Amino acid sequence: MISMLNDFLYLMKAELMITTIIFIILFLKLSNRAWKTDGFLNFINVLLVINLAAGFFNIPTGHLFGDMFRTNELLTLEKNFLNLGTLIISLQSYHWLRNHKHVAEFYILLLSTLLGMFFMISSSNLLMFYLGLELSTIPLAALCNFDLDKRRSSEAAFKMIMSSAFSSGLLLFGISLLYGSTGTLDFSELSAGLNGNPLQIFSIILLIAGFGFKISAVPFHLWTADVYEGSPVAVTSYLSVISKGAVLFVILSVFYNVFKPIANSWYNMIFLISVATMLIGNLFALRQQNMKRFLAFSSIAQVGFILVGLTAQSVEGGSSVIYFILIYIFSNLGAFGIVSIVSAITGKENMDDYKGFYKTNPVLTWALAISLFSLAGVPPMAGFFGKFFLLFAGAGKGNYLLIVIAALNMVVSLYYYLKVIKAMFMDANDNPIEKIHSNWQPKIAMAICVGGILITGIASGAYNYIYSLLK
Repeated sequence: MISMLNDFLYLMKAELMITTIIFIILFLKLSNRAWKTDGFLNFINVLLVINLAAGFFNIPTGHLFGDMFRTNELLTLEKNFLNLGTLIISLQSYHWLRNHKHVAEFYILLLSTLLGMFFMISSSNLLMFYLGLELSTIPLAALCNFDLDKRRSSEAAFKMIMSSAFSSGLLLFGISLLYGSTGTLDFSELSAGLNGNPLQIFSIILLIAGFGFKISAVPFHLWTADVYEGSPVAVTSYLSVISKGAVLFVILSVFYNVFKPIANSWYNMIFLISVATMLIGNLFALRQQNMKRFLAFSSIAQVGFILVGLTAQSVEGGSSVIYFILIYIFSNLGAFGIVSIVSAITGKENMDDYKGFYKTNPVLTWALAISLFSLAGVPPMAGFFGKFFLLFAGAGKGNYLLIVIAALNMVVSLYYYLKVIKAMFMDANDNPIEKIHSNWQPKIAMAICVGGILITGIASGAYNYIYSLLK
């Protein structure tokens, strides 16, 4: 009994850390003491730093609950990526949260979604996966409505709930068909029962559609821009990076391991979705004026590039996807962080507002420019190396048409990222954004993102480490 308890505490270390922080925040909220917002935010960020640091020590390997839950060094690394992104978002959100009445509730919901993502990543059973998915989705819909005095925020939450319900329905339908065809929900047994019959192919289509909603892949992306625009910037950042990254980790694991026997069938589907996602994401990003909508369609296009790596069906493909998600965390959160600071302090979110931004805020301008250059794949930023490895892995499959399409889309994306950079450095503005004085917490988050973009690309250790875990 004691041995079982020790295994439980050890193997579920990451999940128990998050649960502990949730209960600490809940107890502080229920106490009669009036906490100052600044001190409360500092305390929570200290807890998140401890949680991140703990993830790199005593990395567990094993399984629980009849092999429904599993963990190893790779899965722990993926969880650490999400912990890092959550900490960055928390630091970036200081100016918005310090003026909010429900800080404790925000973190309880945020960490509840993170806990669901951890269960989802560690699942080795479709039932456990679905429970983790719902735990991560429902609180996230509530977070979209956290700008309580804005009608757009309520609209964003409603659209998030409806799209999530529809995608969950598709996933459940696909899971039920798989269970009916194979007689099991366990990943290892499921793989052995796949033979590519029409019922199984239809179930894979439903699962891809459900996953497509979660990662905003075309044609399942229509909710994305409206939800991103209406939600608070902190929640938009979380949706764009953490939520999407967690689902991509699961997709990589499921398709590479569980659905490997019918890889030729799902390859064609992912190929078409990848091309459509890159094209539509880039074309719609060209005409956006709101920065959150602009970054929404930018993130859709980035998913298209990630799917190129997924089509490789190799160790190089898996390594490139996980490596790019790490780079994407730094790059996208770097961009969203600046937009978050500007939005919280000035209320400005349109692209035209950033004209002449360099004259009044040179440091913030350079941080945003570096993030956008990385998203565009300009060397020597990390985004260049991330996209290079994705395309290189995709080329290993021999489908050079997909690589050419991806390369052309990189040229298109460079244009609209440069449009923002041109506005900040070169365009004149009679009423530019005033000099912004931010707290030390957003500055640390900005330094982490910029440092991550510059170091992760130049230092090859991160990719090599991920590759070694997948071999």
